[in-house]
Amino acid sequence: MTVCTPDLKQERRLRAQGYESVAGLDEVGRGSWAGPLTVGVAVVRPRVQLRSMPPWLRDSKMLSEARREEIFDAVGAWCAAWSVGHATPAECDEWGMTKALRVSARRAIAGLANVPEALLVDGPVDLLRDAEDPFPGLVQPIIDGDAKCASVAAASVLAKVVRDRLMRQEAEHFPAYAFERNKGYPSPLHQTALRGYGPCAIHRKSWAFVDELPWCGQPWAGTRSDDRGDLGEMAGDGVALAPVDQLGLFGGADLLRLPAAGTEPAARRW
Repeated sequence: MTVCTPDLKQERRLRAQGYESVAGLDEVGRGSWAGPLTVGVAVVRPRVQLRSMPPWLRDSKMLSEARREEIFDAVGAWCAAWSVGHATPAECDEWGMTKALRVSARRAIAGLANVPEALLVDGPVDLLRDAEDPFPGLVQPIIDGDAKCASVAAASVLAKVVRDRLMRQEAEHFPAYAFERNKGYPSPLHQTALRGYGPCAIHRKSWAFVDELPWCGQPWAGTRSDDRGDLGEMAGDGVALAPVDQLGLFGGADLLRLPAAGTEPAARRW
């Protein structure tokens, strides 16, 4: 895999066009089955030089958790300002991903002392698009922006570390799901715990995986999470639980006393 080092070409291009305050914006947690959706925004300093960029700054997905924690303070100090915003699991269920992303982004921007004049956003879509309440500045979507643009990479790292820390805190309250390891994403152990215990208070209950759980509880009364094609299918939403291989997970021990794959009873509907 080729790992790209981000640069400041897009940020400098916008400044040359007259935008004094330029920021990068990125989200984390969109494909997670539990925990918040988090958006980070990072404002670059005027006339910032590439040589001042912190070592190892790049797309957070290309860095280990330890490396992200190591560079977190340096990345924050490199920015003129930065902030993160969240949408709760319940808000993701209620609003769907498109609105949850927009609200998270607005909350992140609201955490800044001054609203940036221009935003570089990771991906092909303007996350802030809202006909009733348009963002007052320029929004420039950049495909693979977290790999190409230093400001977006900074937003990615800051948002990822903040969300990871939140999930490690939640793990203390919900130890069965190993959130300190998977951060709410559908790891095999996480999926196994879901089969044994059902979803907890911070799971996104509109996600399709809930339909596959062999537990007794109230069915989701709302609509299934759907971004209506605006942002494309996300990892996790619309994905069913995978078969459980307890032999591979626990050395053959039936720790959760789960039914064999394919023999789960249908969830009761009350």
